[in-house]
Amino acid sequence: MRDLLQKIQVHVPFDLLREKLLPTVLREGINPEIGIYHHHLDRFQAADFRDTAAQLADAGRSVTFHAPFMDLRPGALDPRVRRTSLDRLRQVFDLIPWFRPRSVVCHPSFDERYYVGMEELWLENSLDTWRTLLDCIRGTETIIALENVYERNPEPLKLLLNALASPQARFCFDPGHANAFGAVPLNLWIETLGDFLGEIHLHDNRSTTDEHLPVWEGNIPFRELFAAVRERNIKPILTVEAHSEEDLGRALENLRAMQLPESS
Repeated sequence: MRDLLQKIQVHVPFDLLREKLLPTVLREGINPEIGIYHHHLDRFQAADFRDTAAQLADAGRSVTFHAPFMDLRPGALDPRVRRTSLDRLRQVFDLIPWFRPRSVVCHPSFDERYYVGMEELWLENSLDTWRTLLDCIRGTETIIALENVYERNPEPLKLLLNALASPQARFCFDPGHANAFGAVPLNLWIETLGDFLGEIHLHDNRSTTDEHLPVWEGNIPFRELFAAVRERNIKPILTVEAHSEEDLGRALENLRAMQLPESS
Protein backbone atom coordinates (compact mmCIF):
# COMPACT_ATOMS: atom_id res chain seq x y z
CA MET A 1 0.00 0.00 0.00
CA ARG A 2 2.91 2.36 0.65
CA ASP A 3 3.86 2.21 -3.04
CA LEU A 4 0.39 3.49 -3.92
CA LEU A 5 0.42 6.16 -1.20
CA GLN A 6 3.65 7.55 -2.63
CA LYS A 7 1.85 8.26 -5.93
CA ILE A 8 -1.19 10.10 -4.58
CA GLN A 9 -2.45 12.81 -2.25
CA VAL A 10 -5.20 12.09 0.29
CA HIS A 11 -7.71 14.74 1.29
CA VAL A 12 -7.65 15.60 5.01
CA PRO A 13 -9.41 18.61 6.55
CA PHE A 14 -7.00 20.67 8.63
CA ASP A 15 -8.84 20.21 11.93
CA LEU A 16 -8.74 16.41 11.59
CA LEU A 17 -5.11 16.52 10.56
CA ARG A 18 -4.10 18.77 13.44
CA GLU A 19 -6.15 17.15 16.19
CA LYS A 20 -6.29 13.48 15.23
CA LEU A 21 -4.66 12.21 12.07
CA LEU A 22 -1.22 13.86 11.91
CA PRO A 23 0.56 10.92 13.65
CA THR A 24 -1.08 8.49 11.19
CA VAL A 25 -0.19 10.67 8.20
CA LEU A 26 3.44 10.81 9.31
CA ARG A 27 3.67 7.11 10.23
CA GLU A 28 1.91 5.69 7.16
CA GLY A 29 3.58 7.91 4.57
CA ILE A 30 0.39 9.70 3.53
CA ASN A 31 0.75 12.82 1.40
CA PRO A 32 -2.13 15.09 2.44
CA GLU A 33 -4.31 17.39 0.43
CA ILE A 34 -5.07 19.69 3.34
CA GLY A 35 -8.56 21.12 3.24
CA ILE A 36 -8.28 24.57 4.79
CA TYR A 37 -11.74 26.04 5.17
CA HIS A 38 -13.26 29.18 6.66
CA HIS A 39 -13.76 27.74 10.15
CA HIS A 40 -10.14 26.53 10.25
CA LEU A 41 -8.86 29.99 9.38
CA ASP A 42 -10.98 31.54 12.12
CA ARG A 43 -10.26 28.91 14.76
CA PHE A 44 -6.58 28.02 14.48
CA GLN A 45 -3.60 30.26 15.16
CA ALA A 46 -0.53 30.86 13.01
CA ALA A 47 1.48 28.65 15.37
CA ASP A 48 -0.85 25.70 14.66
CA PHE A 49 -0.31 25.98 10.93
CA ARG A 50 3.42 26.58 11.23
CA ASP A 51 3.96 23.59 13.55
CA THR A 52 1.92 21.27 11.32
CA ALA A 53 3.87 22.39 8.27
CA ALA A 54 7.18 21.78 10.03
CA GLN A 55 6.22 18.24 11.04
CA LEU A 56 5.10 17.38 7.51
CA ALA A 57 8.29 18.84 6.02
CA ASP A 58 10.50 16.97 8.50
CA ALA A 59 8.80 13.72 7.45
CA GLY A 60 9.24 14.50 3.75
CA ARG A 61 5.51 14.54 3.07
CA SER A 62 4.22 16.09 -0.15
CA VAL A 63 1.45 18.63 0.49
CA THR A 64 -1.36 20.13 -1.56
CA PHE A 65 -4.07 22.54 -0.40
CA HIS A 66 -7.78 22.73 -0.98
CA ALA A 67 -8.86 26.33 -0.44
CA PRO A 68 -12.19 27.49 1.04
CA PHE A 69 -15.14 27.58 -1.34
CA MET A 70 -18.39 27.80 0.61
CA ASP A 71 -20.18 31.11 -0.16
CA LEU A 72 -17.17 32.40 -2.12
CA ARG A 73 -17.60 33.99 -5.55
CA PRO A 74 -14.19 34.80 -7.11
CA GLY A 75 -15.93 36.16 -10.23
CA ALA A 76 -18.76 37.91 -8.39
CA LEU A 77 -20.46 40.84 -10.09
CA ASP A 78 -20.74 42.66 -6.76
CA PRO A 79 -17.26 44.07 -6.03
CA ARG A 80 -17.72 43.74 -2.27
CA VAL A 81 -18.53 40.05 -2.57
CA ARG A 82 -15.56 39.57 -4.87
CA ARG A 83 -13.26 41.44 -2.48
CA THR A 84 -14.42 39.33 0.48
CA SER A 85 -13.87 36.15 -1.55
CA LEU A 86 -10.35 37.27 -2.47
CA ASP A 87 -9.53 38.17 1.13
CA ARG A 88 -10.57 34.72 2.34
CA LEU A 89 -8.60 32.95 -0.37
CA ARG A 90 -5.57 35.10 0.31
CA GLN A 91 -5.52 33.81 3.91
CA VAL A 92 -4.71 30.37 2.51
CA PHE A 93 -2.10 31.72 0.13
CA ASP A 94 -0.41 33.38 3.11
CA LEU A 95 0.32 29.86 4.45
CA ILE A 96 2.22 28.81 1.34
CA PRO A 97 5.72 29.77 2.59
CA TRP A 98 5.32 27.36 5.52
CA PHE A 99 3.77 24.39 3.71
CA ARG A 100 5.17 24.88 0.19
CA PRO A 101 2.20 23.03 -1.36
CA ARG A 102 2.44 21.64 -4.86
CA SER A 103 -1.02 23.00 -5.65
CA VAL A 104 -3.83 25.08 -4.21
CA VAL A 105 -7.16 23.73 -5.45
CA CYS A 106 -9.75 26.50 -5.84
CA HIS A 107 -13.29 26.68 -7.16
CA PRO A 108 -13.88 29.27 -9.92
CA SER A 109 -17.60 28.89 -9.10
CA PHE A 110 -19.12 29.41 -12.52
CA ASP A 111 -22.76 28.31 -12.77
CA GLU A 112 -24.65 29.13 -15.96
CA ARG A 113 -27.93 29.20 -14.03
CA TYR A 114 -26.54 31.88 -11.73
CA TYR A 115 -24.59 34.01 -14.20
CA VAL A 116 -27.10 33.76 -17.04
CA GLY A 117 -26.35 36.51 -19.54
CA MET A 118 -23.38 37.69 -17.45
CA GLU A 119 -20.74 35.22 -18.64
CA GLU A 120 -18.34 37.82 -20.02
CA LEU A 121 -18.51 39.94 -16.88
CA TRP A 122 -17.92 36.84 -14.73
CA LEU A 123 -14.83 36.08 -16.81
CA GLU A 124 -13.49 39.63 -16.54
CA ASN A 125 -13.98 39.70 -12.76
CA SER A 126 -12.53 36.20 -12.34
CA LEU A 127 -9.38 37.24 -14.17
CA ASP A 128 -8.81 40.05 -11.68
CA THR A 129 -9.10 37.64 -8.76
CA TRP A 130 -6.89 34.87 -10.12
CA ARG A 131 -4.23 37.26 -11.44
CA THR A 132 -3.96 38.74 -7.96
CA LEU A 133 -3.50 35.28 -6.48
CA LEU A 134 -1.02 34.27 -9.18
CA ASP A 135 1.08 37.24 -8.07
CA CYS A 136 1.15 35.65 -4.61
CA ILE A 137 2.84 32.48 -5.91
CA ARG A 138 5.20 34.01 -8.46
CA GLY A 139 8.66 32.54 -7.95
CA THR A 140 7.34 29.42 -6.20
CA GLU A 141 6.65 25.90 -7.54
CA THR A 142 3.02 26.04 -6.41
CA ILE A 143 0.20 25.97 -8.95
CA ILE A 144 -3.38 27.16 -8.67
CA ALA A 145 -5.59 24.24 -9.75
CA LEU A 146 -9.04 25.48 -10.78
CA GLU A 147 -11.63 22.75 -10.15
CA ASN A 148 -14.88 22.13 -11.99
CA VAL A 149 -17.99 21.84 -9.83
CA TYR A 150 -21.27 23.04 -11.37
CA GLU A 151 -19.81 23.87 -14.78
CA ARG A 152 -21.85 21.79 -17.22
CA ASN A 153 -19.10 21.73 -19.82
CA PRO A 154 -15.42 22.70 -19.98
CA GLU A 155 -15.81 25.91 -22.01
CA PRO A 156 -15.95 28.46 -19.14
CA LEU A 157 -12.78 27.06 -17.61
CA LYS A 158 -11.10 26.90 -21.00
CA LEU A 159 -11.82 30.60 -21.54
CA LEU A 160 -10.52 31.42 -18.06
CA LEU A 161 -7.32 29.37 -18.32
CA ASN A 162 -6.58 30.59 -21.85
CA ALA A 163 -6.94 34.18 -20.69
CA LEU A 164 -4.75 33.65 -17.62
CA ALA A 165 -2.07 32.10 -19.85
CA SER A 166 0.13 31.13 -16.90
CA PRO A 167 1.99 27.85 -16.30
CA GLN A 168 0.96 28.26 -12.66
CA ALA A 169 -2.77 28.31 -13.51
CA ARG A 170 -3.92 24.74 -14.18
CA PHE A 171 -7.07 22.64 -14.28
CA CYS A 172 -8.13 20.29 -11.50
CA PHE A 173 -10.49 17.77 -13.06
CA ASP A 174 -13.11 16.38 -10.71
CA PRO A 175 -14.82 13.57 -12.64
CA GLY A 176 -17.28 13.10 -9.77
CA HIS A 177 -18.57 16.63 -10.25
CA ALA A 178 -18.61 16.24 -14.02
CA ASN A 179 -20.55 12.98 -13.67
CA ALA A 180 -23.14 14.41 -11.28
CA PHE A 181 -23.50 17.98 -12.57
CA GLY A 182 -22.04 18.05 -16.07
CA ALA A 183 -23.80 17.68 -19.40
CA VAL A 184 -21.03 16.31 -21.63
CA PRO A 185 -19.06 13.03 -21.77
CA LEU A 186 -16.15 12.82 -19.34
CA ASN A 187 -13.60 12.36 -22.12
CA LEU A 188 -14.55 15.76 -23.55
CA TRP A 189 -13.15 17.42 -20.41
CA ILE A 190 -9.79 15.77 -21.07
CA GLU A 191 -9.90 16.57 -24.79
CA THR A 192 -10.72 20.22 -24.12
CA LEU A 193 -8.60 20.93 -21.05
CA GLY A 194 -5.91 18.26 -21.23
CA ASP A 195 -3.22 20.83 -22.01
CA PHE A 196 -4.02 22.54 -18.70
CA LEU A 197 -4.52 19.42 -16.58
CA GLY A 198 -2.57 19.62 -13.34
CA GLU A 199 -4.60 17.53 -10.91
CA ILE A 200 -7.38 14.92 -10.79
CA HIS A 201 -9.68 14.30 -7.83
CA LEU A 202 -10.58 10.66 -7.34
CA HIS A 203 -14.02 9.77 -5.98
CA ASP A 204 -17.13 8.17 -7.46
CA ASN A 205 -20.91 8.54 -7.68
CA ARG A 206 -23.95 7.20 -9.50
CA SER A 207 -24.61 10.35 -11.60
CA THR A 208 -27.35 11.81 -9.41
CA THR A 209 -25.45 13.61 -6.65
CA ASP A 210 -21.93 14.27 -5.34
CA GLU A 211 -21.73 11.12 -3.18
CA HIS A 212 -17.93 10.90 -2.84
CA LEU A 213 -18.02 7.11 -3.00
CA PRO A 214 -14.76 5.18 -3.18
CA VAL A 215 -13.43 4.89 -6.72
CA TRP A 216 -15.05 2.03 -8.64
CA GLU A 217 -18.17 1.96 -6.47
CA GLY A 218 -20.22 4.27 -8.70
CA ASN A 219 -20.51 4.43 -12.48
CA ILE A 220 -17.61 6.69 -13.47
CA PRO A 221 -15.49 4.93 -16.14
CA PHE A 222 -12.14 5.43 -14.43
CA ARG A 223 -10.28 2.90 -16.57
CA GLU A 224 -11.19 4.83 -19.72
CA LEU A 225 -10.43 8.14 -18.02
CA PHE A 226 -6.99 6.98 -16.91
CA ALA A 227 -6.31 5.59 -20.39
CA ALA A 228 -7.15 8.96 -21.95
CA VAL A 229 -4.74 10.70 -19.58
CA ARG A 230 -1.96 8.21 -20.32
CA GLU A 231 -2.53 8.56 -24.08
CA ARG A 232 -1.91 12.30 -23.81
CA ASN A 233 1.19 11.70 -21.69
CA ILE A 234 -0.19 13.93 -18.92
CA LYS A 235 1.20 13.46 -15.41
CA PRO A 236 -1.24 15.19 -13.05
CA ILE A 237 -1.32 15.18 -9.28
CA LEU A 238 -3.73 12.41 -8.21
CA THR A 239 -5.82 13.09 -5.11
CA VAL A 240 -8.20 10.71 -3.34
CA GLU A 241 -11.12 12.57 -1.80
CA ALA A 242 -12.67 10.12 0.64
CA HIS A 243 -15.14 11.25 3.32
CA SER A 244 -14.24 8.64 5.92
CA GLU A 245 -11.31 6.44 6.89
CA GLU A 246 -13.32 3.38 5.85
CA ASP A 247 -14.01 4.87 2.42
CA LEU A 248 -10.32 5.72 2.06
CA GLY A 249 -9.37 2.11 2.72
CA ARG A 250 -11.81 0.85 0.08
CA ALA A 251 -10.68 3.49 -2.39
CA LEU A 252 -7.05 2.48 -1.98
CA GLU A 253 -7.86 -1.21 -2.42
CA ASN A 254 -9.82 -0.44 -5.59
CA LEU A 255 -7.08 1.79 -6.98
CA ARG A 256 -4.53 -0.99 -6.50
CA ALA A 257 -6.45 -2.99 -9.11
CA MET A 258 -6.19 -0.19 -11.67
CA GLN A 259 -3.37 1.11 -13.81
CA LEU A 260 -3.04 4.67 -12.62
CA PRO A 261 -1.68 7.37 -14.88
CA GLU A 262 1.79 8.58 -14.00
CA SER A 263 1.64 11.42 -11.53
CA SER A 264 3.87 14.45 -11.27
